[in-house]
Amino acid sequence: MWRHQTYAGLVLFLSFWSLAEGGKLLVVPQDGSHWLSMRVVLEELWERGHEIVAVIPEATLLMKSSQSFTIKTYSVPYTQEFVDRFYHSIGEKSFDNLSFLEKVTILVRNISDLTSMFSSACRHLLYNEELMNYLHDSKFDAIMVDPVLPCGPIVAEHLSLPSVYFMRGLPCTLDYKATQCPSPFSYVPRTFMATSDHMTFTERVKNLLVGFAEPLSCYLFYAKFENLASEFLRREVTILELFSKASIWLMRYDFVFEYPRPIMPNMVYIGGINCKEKKPLSKYLCLSQSMIEYQDGMIWTWESQALRDDHKTLVAVQAAEVFLSGRA
Repeated sequence: MWRHQTYAGLVLFLSFWSLAEGGKLLVVPQDGSHWLSMRVVLEELWERGHEIVAVIPEATLLMKSSQSFTIKTYSVPYTQEFVDRFYHSIGEKSFDNLSFLEKVTILVRNISDLTSMFSSACRHLLYNEELMNYLHDSKFDAIMVDPVLPCGPIVAEHLSLPSVYFMRGLPCTLDYKATQCPSPFSYVPRTFMATSDHMTFTERVKNLLVGFAEPLSCYLFYAKFENLASEFLRREVTILELFSKASIWLMRYDFVFEYPRPIMPNMVYIGGINCKEKKPLSKYLCLSQSMIEYQDGMIWTWESQALRDDHKTLVAVQAAEVFLSGRA
């Protein structure tokens, strides 16, 4: 009798042991502030026992080696000095007092330079046989990507991995189109439209025209990646199709600042997560700011902001962790 009880207890223990196992997460991040926001979640997942491997190019702006998780690098056709100069030039031009036409011209030129640079880096990753074989043989449970540049989604499709998208937004509202969220022109302002969701008839007509022009801007931004995806996957594929494969969307939107709109169940707002690490204001500045805003009929609770940011981090970590535990 006691033997059967011992076996039953052992089986129960092993079942709980398997539930507590950490998952294996592959990460294909983006540089700059995108990486700073994602790194907070990755470090928390690592501390909870998950195995994390991040794939980054050799020349980057902010993505460096980590003591928390594994970093795999791949060669790119440009140097670190080129990356530093490139981002520095973009930063300098951002403060120039230019006309609208000049701003559009510079924006198009920057988009062309960025897509050329990052699509070439993506090509070097996809055709790095040694690294891709390592990723395939590692048997990851899931992949977390920042899809603003769709190299990560291409890797996810190639490895047949369920993907977690961690992002602030996509050009041309492709995040909402890929998830088939309702986005009527009469109520949802398009990109670069300085209107609210309450528009006049004239504003709605302008919004409609801008919406019709969105596919052109998306083509300029994603054409090289779409061609690369079709070439590498050996079938015709669109960027919208790749984005529609996402399992979970962790969106760095804050519902307080966004337009009211319906979203799908697999889309989670985690806005404020990138505001966690900040220096506290002095007591004098806090008091002065509170008095000024109170005179305007507003009350701001400074202390509660840190709590809200910690909550957003917890939501992101829990969502990713639940997804990993389900795949482990």
